[in-house]
Amino acid sequence: MSRVTRDQDVDIDLGQLVRAVWTRRLRILTITALGAVIAFAGAKMMAPQYRSETRLLIEPRAPAFANTQTNDANAGPLLDELNIASQVQILQSADLIKQVINNLKLYDLPEFDAAANGSALGDILVTLHLKKNPLENPPEERVIDAFTERLQVYQVPGSRVIGITFASRDPKLAASIPNAMAQVYLATQSGAKLDSNSEATRWLEPEIDSLRQKVSEAEKKVADYRTTHGLLQTNGTTTFTAQQLNDISAELTRVRTDKANAEARAQSVRNALSSGEASDTLPDIMSSQSIQRLKATESGLQSQISDLQTSLLNNHPRLKSLRAQLADIRTQIRQETQKILASIDNETKVADLRAKELEQQSDRLQANSARAGEDEVGLNALDREANAQRQLLETYLVRYREAASRADRNSSPADARVVSKAIEQVDPYFPKVVPIVVVAAVASFIMSAIVIMLAELFSGRALRPVEAPEIEDRIEQEGQVEAAPAPAAKVAKPSMLAVAVDEEQPEAELVEEAPALADDPAPADDNEFSVSSVASYLTDCRAPLAVAISPTGDNGSAATVALARVLADNGRRVILVDMTGSGYPSELMAESPEALGVTDLLCGEAAFGETIHGDRTSDAHLIPQGVSDIKQAMRGADRLSLLLDALSSAYDIVIVECGAADVASVSRLTRSKQIEIILSLPEIDEAAFVSLMQDFQGAGYERVVLMSGGEEAAMRSPARHAA
Repeated sequence: MSRVTRDQDVDIDLGQLVRAVWTRRLRILTITALGAVIAFAGAKMMAPQYRSETRLLIEPRAPAFANTQTNDANAGPLLDELNIASQVQILQSADLIKQVINNLKLYDLPEFDAAANGSALGDILVTLHLKKNPLENPPEERVIDAFTERLQVYQVPGSRVIGITFASRDPKLAASIPNAMAQVYLATQSGAKLDSNSEATRWLEPEIDSLRQKVSEAEKKVADYRTTHGLLQTNGTTTFTAQQLNDISAELTRVRTDKANAEARAQSVRNALSSGEASDTLPDIMSSQSIQRLKATESGLQSQISDLQTSLLNNHPRLKSLRAQLADIRTQIRQETQKILASIDNETKVADLRAKELEQQSDRLQANSARAGEDEVGLNALDREANAQRQLLETYLVRYREAASRADRNSSPADARVVSKAIEQVDPYFPKVVPIVVVAAVASFIMSAIVIMLAELFSGRALRPVEAPEIEDRIEQEGQVEAAPAPAAKVAKPSMLAVAVDEEQPEAELVEEAPALADDPAPADDNEFSVSSVASYLTDCRAPLAVAISPTGDNGSAATVALARVLADNGRRVILVDMTGSGYPSELMAESPEALGVTDLLCGEAAFGETIHGDRTSDAHLIPQGVSDIKQAMRGADRLSLLLDALSSAYDIVIVECGAADVASVSRLTRSKQIEIILSLPEIDEAAFVSLMQDFQGAGYERVVLMSGGEEAAMRSPARHAA
């Protein structure tokens, strides 16, 4: 009987479904066993089928002697995907299947013509015109259809291997048919290549005879033309006239070079004689034997004069005689130098005459070469024709020899080979008794369980009414945080002290309102400016960023730490950034005084993830002050806004404790004016409060919240060590 009423919210009772299945477990097991037995009996009644496979590798093959001949890269088949797919279709062609059927005499086997025997069910379907009468087809077509149904030809993925698979009731026949198909295929491919070679031989024989006659006639025309026009060749490519012109040009270049060298040598000798410089360094003078002898005599006389000057006076007859001989020797040297200069000038004149003669011969040969060039135009035309005929004849002869050498059947292997022959299988591939029984049993179990579950659902026994709990009250009870050791009292929802001070209102009125806040102190739980109230306010308004200002120093910072812990206890993801000068929040929350923090991040001494730490007594997170130099860190204070933006995207609320900071310091943290400013004053001081309110109002900050009291800080934070 259903446990729900009409128009009532319901849910599926999974436990009831499981209990219903467990209660009827015997019935399910019986159905499962029955399904397994039926599957086992059906598998045993089926005729076993055996399957064997032969694999062919498609690759270019040539006879063994072919590697000594010139191979043509384009002669073999293109072994791409289309070629392999074409070979698969050839293996499934009707002509090849008919040849295999005839070779193995498969038309005599009842397995390949089961339609001739027929069956009662088949006869009924034929009578009702629900099935075509198979006897209407010719016997050959029926055998081919039965053969094709059992045959499978496919390409092995990622290779040039073709698999031939055949299934039959006879394992011996299942192995022999793929092997026979492979042999017929190889013989057919080899025969096709042999026919191609024979046809090529028959066509090339008359063509070669005709080309030989054409080549002979073309070469005779070239020889006659060359003789008639006097275009004799000194080698394979150059004519006699062109060779003479080349030789004269080379000789003319050499003569001009010799003339230039002689002129340079003569000029150097003249310069030496005219300037009175020593001519000992000139090659032409030093190479003269006469000059060398005179130089040796001159050197000996100078040596004697030098030796006698040490013992005789300058006017001594001996010294005068030696000086006269020395002057005579130098005169002879100058005369020999003049003779050498005249000899060099003669060489220059001879070279000049020789160059002029060679230039005249070159002009005559150039004129003859120009006439020969005009005659070579016709010769080149005849030569090109003869070369074309000769190359074509050579190509035909190569093809003819290749085709003639492959006229034998054994010399033209098919472009494929058997890499795996089919063997007789022992175990049938179908039916697989164990997998069939297992699948049938599992299917029976699942189907019976599903039927039982559906019956439970449709009957309503697996449905249960939904009892909606007071979710909001439960969340409020679980999320309530005590603010003091005293019995918990009802926490009043705080009001946001975003005081918009009117410029026209006199300051005295503000001062008169402030004592009303301080002169009537309320218990911690009833104070609308307590830490718990401010935490509830921040939770309700979902503020992503709050900046806490503690004008009184560390006691205000302790209240900010308590605020972060209360928010964490309320299930908010909160992180406190210690921007105070004393580092008191870090001392209250961090596990180690050496923890990396804001200063290390701004100085580049720590990564962003290394500066985030957990609180010792709550789930709140902390970025401590750090251990780096504060002054150096504040040089990169412009990056603080990027840091706060990144933290705001990862946490529900980010609290920045600035200590006794002013408005200008807060403005450096973030450009946005729509942030929560928390004035942490454990004891309300109306003068300080009014002054801070006016400062933030003048800077454009309108959302300012007052937080007083420090009971939570004293309760949750460890005592500070003595300063």
